[in-house]
Amino acid sequence: MPTGSILIADDDAAIRTVLNQALSRAGYEVRSTSNAATLWRWISQGDGDLVITDVVMPDENAFDLIPRIRKARADLPIVVMSAQNTFMTAIRASELGAYEYLPKPFDLKELTAIVGRALSQPKERRANASKNDEMDGIPLVGRSPAMQEIYRVLARLMQTDLTVMISGESGTGKELVARALHDYGKRRSGPFVAVNMAAIPRDLIESELFGHEKGAFTGANTRSSGRFEQAEGGTLFLDEIGDMPMEAQTRLLRVLQQGEYTTVGGRTAIKTDVRIVAATNKDLRLLIQQGLFREDLFFRLNVVPLRLPPLRERVEDIPDLIRHFFAQIAREGLPAKQIDAAGLDRLKRHRWPGNVRELENLARRLAALYPQEVITTAVLESELAEPVLSALKEDGRPDERLSAAVERHLTAYFAGFDEGLPPAGLYHRILREVEYPLLTAALAATRGNQIRAADLLGVNRNTLRKKIRDLDIQVYRGH
Repeated sequence: MPTGSILIADDDAAIRTVLNQALSRAGYEVRSTSNAATLWRWISQGDGDLVITDVVMPDENAFDLIPRIRKARADLPIVVMSAQNTFMTAIRASELGAYEYLPKPFDLKELTAIVGRALSQPKERRANASKNDEMDGIPLVGRSPAMQEIYRVLARLMQTDLTVMISGESGTGKELVARALHDYGKRRSGPFVAVNMAAIPRDLIESELFGHEKGAFTGANTRSSGRFEQAEGGTLFLDEIGDMPMEAQTRLLRVLQQGEYTTVGGRTAIKTDVRIVAATNKDLRLLIQQGLFREDLFFRLNVVPLRLPPLRERVEDIPDLIRHFFAQIAREGLPAKQIDAAGLDRLKRHRWPGNVRELENLARRLAALYPQEVITTAVLESELAEPVLSALKEDGRPDERLSAAVERHLTAYFAGFDEGLPPAGLYHRILREVEYPLLTAALAATRGNQIRAADLLGVNRNTLRKKIRDLDIQVYRGH
């Protein structure tokens, strides 16, 4: 039978009652209060073997109280609860030395299991507190259950050097998560170096990663440092790891096994101290079956797997995300925008093949192209351009529905002006507004195949590439 005394602080009487009953049934002695002052008095008297506290209380924020608790009783485990379910809440709890962070609402069985683990841990391990450093910014946004679990995992990983494998579709924020691991971890004073395997010619990847000596190959006129050397003491982010050729995989495996590498053309082993974070939008286990990825490397990289959900699996985060993007864009100098309630519902119904990146690009277009402060459903219908995509998917070529979609774009654009014609520059404004969804739809319909998309649109492939670059279009890659 479990034993131990638990102190609970929460200003919600219902939560105190539920926790009291659940933990008492589990065999613990429980005392509860609605304020921080009483909790601190109990702790100062030496009472309690574990604390469960809400963040926001009437008299004091728990994040201000926790440092005093840690100083007075470093071995007292603290479980933090919060309805403010953000990434920074989880990180702050971890940095202050909390044993665990739980977003509300929480599962009672999980909480009871956490209490059991905390009380069974030796006191000397409980006293190992983390240093609190003030950090600004919110790198990740979302309150959905899927994001809450990611926050909790990240909070546990911040003060470790464990290798992390991030998987997820394009546009889900894999590099953002990798940067968060670095910027809020113990290596934050070191460099963060990102390299995209898919963006480097295959015969140059080894040189790019490990560097090369003078004369190592034709054109190697000087010694060049590689990304491992540049990331020394920090984090190396290997994006699209599934595109790494087998030869480079073998060299990377040696680094993970022995902590050293040699440059291309070099003979001396170089010790390295970097944290590896890898990412992929491919199924690496399938690549292993196809003989395209080393199984032993996969297990070395996949120490902590972290899957990022696509936006369609966390649509409840869309209002928070769009507000975050609008605020970010306003700080850059573009007009502040809002979306009405009906518009938010429309965003939640969209399929989001480009995930969070697609939503951010939409926010930027809305801020740049539309004069009205409040964006309505009519504007969003024209921007999301589902009729265009349907027209292209139907038989592979635009039809009268495409013309109707263009007409809706023009109508929505003019609707934003109360007095007659919009300002000068109408041709270029309308061109961009119609061009972006049309090209996006064509690329989506051809699953990112630019040759087919160019043929479908009747334009030169180089012209299409230039438009993709100029309009900052994220090419859709289906699975």
